[in-house]
Amino acid sequence: MPELPEVETTVAGLRPVLEGKKLTVVEPRRPDLRRPIPTDLRQRMTGARVTQLTRRAKYGLIETDRNDVMIFHLGMSGRWRIDPSELEKHDHLLLETEDNRRLVLNDPRRFGSLDLVRVQDLDDFPAFAKMGPEPLSDDFNGTYLKAVTKDRKAPIKQVLLDQRTVAGLGNIYVCEALFLAGIDPAGMSGGISKLRYDKLATAIKQVLLSAIAAGGSSLRDYARPDGELGYFSKQWLVYGREGEECVCGAPVIRKVDSGRSTFYCKKCQS
Repeated sequence: MPELPEVETTVAGLRPVLEGKKLTVVEPRRPDLRRPIPTDLRQRMTGARVTQLTRRAKYGLIETDRNDVMIFHLGMSGRWRIDPSELEKHDHLLLETEDNRRLVLNDPRRFGSLDLVRVQDLDDFPAFAKMGPEPLSDDFNGTYLKAVTKDRKAPIKQVLLDQRTVAGLGNIYVCEALFLAGIDPAGMSGGISKLRYDKLATAIKQVLLSAIAAGGSSLRDYARPDGELGYFSKQWLVYGREGEECVCGAPVIRKVDSGRSTFYCKKCQS
């Protein structure tokens, strides 16, 4: 599933094509993805001018001068294609701009979503209402992590994947950050010291920024809007490296819990 760096990379790729441009064509090509596409999406977006593109957690936000925000989620396999030579079977939303640029949202598995809300209602959007701070914001630090995990017995990895704790973190980057911070993924979150949480918050920011700079990680169907694949996977220290040597020489271990793989080094993370 595309995670925060992939969505950030996607938004950055869409920005020069969409920002400041009037939408001349807005054409949903099916009625639903993971859930129904708003029936008034075409009417409200056609003729609108895109004022800005941003990201919240794993969602992309396309804001218009009509006080609307179209929220997209890429699901398991979604991606935007820019100026495709022809439309494909799984191109489920078509956008055209006043300068004849064409963008399509492609989602073979249809686990993504499209929503449309008023700007003033954005914070009340169900996915955002109880969401924690952005991990790249100043509000996310060791002090915050120590306070939010006070007396909690849940494993730290589980806590970090909870969007109520921090917005947008996914399995790949949590595994990598916990390794950089030297913290056992199964460690009780309430028992981690403030000093180690400082290190973890810094590691999370470092991993995310490195992944964004690398264009994200290429997982199955994910590609950037320009069609290029992200290459952060070449920098993975533990994720996807079961049985390979860690930098310390010990083997990278893979553990599966509730269908989700955790990769870590028993020697480095204790």
